[in-house]
Amino acid sequence: MTTVHDGTPETTQKTDRLTLAEILEIFAGGRLPLRFTAYDGSSAGPPDAALGLELKTPRGTTYLATGRGDLGLARAYIAGDLDVHGVHPGDPYDLLKALADALVFKLPPPRVMAQVIRSIGVEHLRPVAPPPEEIPARWRRVAGGIRHSKGRDAEAIHHHYDVSNTFYEWVLGPTMTYTCACYPRPDATLDEAQENKYRLVFEKLRLKPGDSLLDVGCGWGGMVRYAARRGVRATGVTLSAEQTSWAQRAIAEEGLGDVAEVRFGDYRDVPENGFDAVSSIGLLEHIGVRNYAAYFTFLRSRLRPGGLLLNHCITRPDNKSEPSARGFIDRYVFPDGELTGSGRIIGEAQDAGLEVLHEENLRPHYALTLRDWCANLVHNWDAAVAEVGLPTAKVWGLYMAGSRLAFESGGIQLHQVLAVRPNDGSTSDTLPLRPWWTP
Repeated sequence: MTTVHDGTPETTQKTDRLTLAEILEIFAGGRLPLRFTAYDGSSAGPPDAALGLELKTPRGTTYLATGRGDLGLARAYIAGDLDVHGVHPGDPYDLLKALADALVFKLPPPRVMAQVIRSIGVEHLRPVAPPPEEIPARWRRVAGGIRHSKGRDAEAIHHHYDVSNTFYEWVLGPTMTYTCACYPRPDATLDEAQENKYRLVFEKLRLKPGDSLLDVGCGWGGMVRYAARRGVRATGVTLSAEQTSWAQRAIAEEGLGDVAEVRFGDYRDVPENGFDAVSSIGLLEHIGVRNYAAYFTFLRSRLRPGGLLLNHCITRPDNKSEPSARGFIDRYVFPDGELTGSGRIIGEAQDAGLEVLHEENLRPHYALTLRDWCANLVHNWDAAVAEVGLPTAKVWGLYMAGSRLAFESGGIQLHQVLAVRPNDGSTSDTLPLRPWWTP
């Protein structure tokens, strides 16, 4: 198919009805980096392309026509109405990268847009029920409570983390660590990189035998067990019942019950204070930006004077963007998740009475972590599908591959911020004059 100078397919000047492939080429300006085929028999893009998309059903057309942003594409793919070719569903990274690098959608002129609408048909412009894996829009979630209330936070955590411990074991590997690793070498394994991340946090917090650590949003207890093995009295708390049961079993199996504990509950309900250190690894994304002041104030109140806080979380590359996640991520992965820049995080920590000592960006390490998680999902694909179902497994492959691409491009980052609760208005004099750890 050829196009005329305004990007309109030549065939549109001869017939009133456009094929699905012609419609896609209109929006893509004639530049498709992959092969597209549709159930109406039409196709577009290089015939010999290694990558491809196949639109299989009319319902898929409805999803694409009615879903904003990436939501329509995700719905069609998760429901099975859109297939990918040339990549594994556990790691569609190459296809997503090709689309991100070469595909730029543009709205056609009004007369062409009218022809597109006529060709699609009014019946495909009426939304249909999304896949059951999708949660309602934010405004429909009010029945679960105000955003970031304890009840609604618990439900959001349940949606994401209580998928299946077995599934997470296949994706995350033996460390059961669902946060950014820190690779000591380019050829380091995922397990080595996760152990190195825990070492980094442990040493930044200046922990030593006999100290006490509170780990909020502790996941499956990786940081708790790492610290306990080194003689630290470690307490973890998580809103996930599945994580709690797994962590408690792991603590018992390692014989760490005398020094390690993981509780099921909200971090805001921890009654003890006077901890030597607090670690928060991957929790702030779920807190909500308007709650940062209360969050840092509470964590400060759990520390002894001179105690250290390490906050590790995903961030945006600026401090001005809208923090709320939208589209696919909000509906399928992180309900109510919010991200902001490291500057906003540091400012809120300072305003809560903490002195910020150090911060660093581990962005490239998260891209490598996601690469390795996707490799694990591909390796265990059949078992993963049997455990959680094909749609959920596809959600995870799409989410992790897309996140890897975002970390590589700098669209999102990962920052660690180290702060201290001042001792009598000044930094504890036990801290060294320069950083004491290595990457």
